[in-house]
Amino acid sequence: MLSDRMSTALNDQLNAELYSAYLYLSMAAYFASINLPGFANWMRVQRLEELTHAMKFYDYLVESGARVELKQIDAPPTEWSSPLEVAEAVLAHERKVTGLIHKLVDIAIEERDHATNAFLQWYVNEQVEEEASADSVVQSLKRIGDSPGGIFMLDREMGQRVFNPMVSGIHGGVG
Repeated sequence: MLSDRMSTALNDQLNAELYSAYLYLSMAAYFASINLPGFANWMRVQRLEELTHAMKFYDYLVESGARVELKQIDAPPTEWSSPLEVAEAVLAHERKVTGLIHKLVDIAIEERDHATNAFLQWYVNEQVEEEASADSVVQSLKRIGDSPGGIFMLDREMGQRVFNPMVSGIHGGVG
C-alpha cells in the first residue's frame, strides 16, 4: 500500500505527464502552422509517449490501491520564435521532468517503498533517452542554422518518426 506522501507525489507526476502531452501537442500545432509537418509529426509522437507515461502512473496508482486524482492542466505556451526555440524548450522541459522523477525516487527510498522504487527505474532510464533525443534535435538545428534546405531535410527526417507503444512502455513497462 502506498503512503499518502507517495500517492500524492505519484498523482502530481501523473498530472505533470499529462501537461507534457498538452505542451507537446501545442508545439505540434505551432509547427503545423508554420508548414513544418515533419516537426509537427515528431511532436505528436512525443505527445503519445507522454500520454503513455501518464497512463503508467495511472495504472500503478490503481494497482497499488491508491486513488487517482486528476487535476486542472495549465494552458501551455502556443507561440515560439523558431524551431530551435521549440527544441530548446523541449530539452528544458525534459530536464525538468528528469528532476521530478529523481525526487520521486528519493521519496520512495526515504519511505523504503521498494516496489515504487522499482517501478520508477523505468522512468529514470526513459528520461536519459528523452533528454538525448531532445538534445539531438537541438544540436541538429544549431548546425543547420537558418538554412532553408537544412530545415527542409530535417523536417523530412522528423516526419519519419512513428509511435511504438512497446518502446514507450504501454505494455507493462516494457521499454
